[in-house]
Amino acid sequence: MVTDARFSTRMRARARKLEAASGVARGQFVPPGDVVRLLEAVIAPGDRVCIEGDNQKQADFLAQCLARVNPDRVNGLRMTQSSVILPEHLDVFERGIAATLDFAYAGPQGERLFRMVDEKRLTIGAIHTYVELYARSYTDLCPDVCLLAAAQADRAGNVYTGFSTEETPALIEATAFKDGVSVVQVNEVVDKLPRVDIPSDWVDFIVESPRPFYIEPLFTKDPARISDVQVLMGMMAMKAIYARYLPRTINHGVGFNTAAIELLLPTYGQELGLKGRACRFWALNPHPTMIPAIEEGFAEIVYPVGGEVGMEAYVNNKPDIFPVGPGGTMRSNRFFSQMSGHFADIFVGATLQIDTQANSSTVTSGRLVGYGGAPNFGCESRGRRHASPAWLAAGAEGYAGAAMPRGRKLVVQIVETFRGRMLPTFVERLDAWDFQEKGFFETPPVMIYGDDITHIVTEEGVANLLLCRTPQEREQAVRGVAGFTPVGLARDKAMVDRLRERKAVQWACDLDIKESRATRDMLAARSIKDLVDWSGGLYDPPSRFRNW
Repeated sequence: MVTDARFSTRMRARARKLEAASGVARGQFVPPGDVVRLLEAVIAPGDRVCIEGDNQKQADFLAQCLARVNPDRVNGLRMTQSSVILPEHLDVFERGIAATLDFAYAGPQGERLFRMVDEKRLTIGAIHTYVELYARSYTDLCPDVCLLAAAQADRAGNVYTGFSTEETPALIEATAFKDGVSVVQVNEVVDKLPRVDIPSDWVDFIVESPRPFYIEPLFTKDPARISDVQVLMGMMAMKAIYARYLPRTINHGVGFNTAAIELLLPTYGQELGLKGRACRFWALNPHPTMIPAIEEGFAEIVYPVGGEVGMEAYVNNKPDIFPVGPGGTMRSNRFFSQMSGHFADIFVGATLQIDTQANSSTVTSGRLVGYGGAPNFGCESRGRRHASPAWLAAGAEGYAGAAMPRGRKLVVQIVETFRGRMLPTFVERLDAWDFQEKGFFETPPVMIYGDDITHIVTEEGVANLLLCRTPQEREQAVRGVAGFTPVGLARDKAMVDRLRERKAVQWACDLDIKESRATRDMLAARSIKDLVDWSGGLYDPPSRFRNW
């Protein structure tokens, strides 16, 4: 192929890197003990390096090897990665190997990341939502080198990503079609794959990892840890929102609040008449807490962002529900599921702070947690054009009196008024402002803007912001469900009473929900063992969740 030398600089850079690696690799395959040398050969100072590591699947062996390269040879890297999960993800900055970080989520490393940013030991390029970061991987953040994780490779170099495919397709394509170099760690090399997920000519190097890649069972929520308060919030959300609007396509965030709703579907959801009318199509991982709802016929399709440890046999047994291919195994896709959730009728998730105009943030004092998929899932999908009853009903409320009729996505934040260490969830001013004022970000790092949020659910009640016509009403609706926090105690009682009359604020008594009934007895399953029984023994939970 003849190329214009002016426009093939990346192609020539790639050729130089592959030549430098020729003394390390045996064709495509690299022994585990030689991976550090390989990375030193293919990564140049200042390169953009993408390492696979979302909030579940981790290219952990490659992360450890990257943290061991010689910083005199490899330095100044710009890391692009969905999640900062492993200690090695920040060790590369401590050692001077990397300098700039673009990411979406940093849950377990949030406090350490904050300290390093505060001490100017690394620079944040931006906090993204997942699909935003994937999209930039095809434009201004094209990877020079991409480090990935997969289940298997065959001896011809084809790769099988398996049950937890997640973000691998988006990242490998961004790399392979922009003259980047890809390195894939696999759990094993076999003669024949169940299916080919990545063709061999997209893959430069393969290493059989000394151990299977790490995967966090993030969406496994033990029903035994769901509280009566969370049951009450779930019942109020279902009565005030699910039964009112009848959303057909749903995305739930990760957490015990939404797990409670999933376990209430076969009981309270049946009582509300939701079966067959709502909650039919889901964009979410195979949550174990969805098993009873699936068994009772509530879910028709679940399109997953990723896999979930122990759910393989159950999922593969249900090809009508999950995307199970000809090889008999599910293939998840983080990018596509994120887009499915973006155009859903409703998103229900949690946060760490909410201000009086309903702006929501997970960036709080001392922690840089990031956003994950919430800004994409939890925003008004203004590009949507297909109608549904929920979309039309929410639009009729939110755009009442507008010259042009429009639909509207339901975006729900479900939170307790106080979080850990009795810190109030509701605040007059988000900590996000401090991060902007310190120069960390050009704008306050808000996860979901208040004008995207339609409802807030707490143990106090439900605020329907679609029915608020002024900023003052919106503020008092927020205060009306903020309980005994300083924000809640500063409510205008008379205005909140008027909002209750219009159902812009509804407490449990307004919804005819007796708090004495809102107990764990309402849950379809009250333990992990119950979920195993519901699954007919197909669910095989991780050992740390077994107590029988």
